Amino acid sequence: MFTPDQYRKKASGYGELVRSATSPNQRREFQSLERSFTELADNEQWLSDNHGKIVHAAEHERFRGVTLAKEEEHILRCLGAALILQWNTSPKTLQRELFDNAGSMGELMETAELRGQIARFLHKHKNDQEAEK
Repeated sequence: MFTPDQYRKKASGYGELVRSATSPNQRREFQSLERSFTELADNEQWLSDNHGKIVHAAEHERFRGVTLAKEEEHILRCLGAALILQWNTSPKTLQRELFDNAGSMGELMETAELRGQIARFLHKHKNDQEAEK
């Protein structure tokens, strides 16, 4: 989980990339990412400012944090595997949006590397679904 300042820093980084964009599509992509991280920063700030006003989990739930984290990781792995199995049959616009979102999950300076890794993974496994039929 990022802090509002970390989200704002990431948004600022994309703001810098907007100014150095070489194409209209690249500019729009960076502007979209800048807006997204600004909204995330605003949301985190609101949560921080209103922490005392929101409903919190019972005390015993807090001790289950490690178990819940493992469970959530398992769920994310299952969802990811299901997504990969359906990747070739998904609409191209959805594929592009998912790719863009996944590629922006890492650190700003590592975004290009992460996007390359994701692209290579998808390319490597693009025919796996057809082989299983």
